[in-house]
Amino acid sequence: MMTVPVDFKAKQKEFTQYIRDPKANAAPSDVKPERIAMYRELIFNNIDGFLASNFPVIRQILDDNRWYELAQDFFSKHTCKTPYFSEIAEEFLDYLENEGNQTDDFPFLLELAHYEWVEMALSIAKEDIDTPNQIIDDLISCTIKLSPLAWPLVYSYPVQLISPEYLPSEPPEQPTCLIAYRDLNDEVKFVEINPITYRMLEIIQDQGQIIASSCLNFIVTESNHPNPEIITAGGLQILKELAEKNVILVCESD
Repeated sequence: MMTVPVDFKAKQKEFTQYIRDPKANAAPSDVKPERIAMYRELIFNNIDGFLASNFPVIRQILDDNRWYELAQDFFSKHTCKTPYFSEIAEEFLDYLENEGNQTDDFPFLLELAHYEWVEMALSIAKEDIDTPNQIIDDLISCTIKLSPLAWPLVYSYPVQLISPEYLPSEPPEQPTCLIAYRDLNDEVKFVEINPITYRMLEIIQDQGQIIASSCLNFIVTESNHPNPEIITAGGLQILKELAEKNVILVCESD
């Protein structure tokens, strides 16, 4: 009797489609229902647990039903481009931005997810600070650059304040500016900064590296302040504080 060859790709597709969305896809006829149900529960629970641990605030502000719907929608719709669990959080961001279209989502959900993802991403970032800053006497003449472990962030909503007790429906007039950085003890920290500080970090980031005085001159020109020396002095003090945290790094002289 001739054996009909199995189309493994077709079988795999049938299997995974059911695992992703059992409501929309039939279960493989040659697999016991209890076995495939157990397998699906195991995979989904792994994804669900990983999302909950990486997005704890989102998990906290959503009730169980809404969280399950969100996790299931991600599980069924989104095609992950990575086999690594550590990168699923970034895939979830991609899903929220491009596929998640629930009308009852909080308007800040994507920004909050990004804020929570930053902490995880910085904690596992492979970059490092080769030479931490030493005591700096004359920072204004130094060439500086942004640490690879420091990320300037700007959000429409004050994401660092969101909790079950604070769920804004509209963004405030002023955006929220933050700097996220990993310190020398490998702890990820967030500091709220003002728009001028954010702009200085943006200039440093855009330039790659820049003399501190040139960075301050950019700010003075843009501010059009009647007393530019005030902007220069204030900006220099901010740069010194950022250098003490190794958010900005002093480049070594050739």
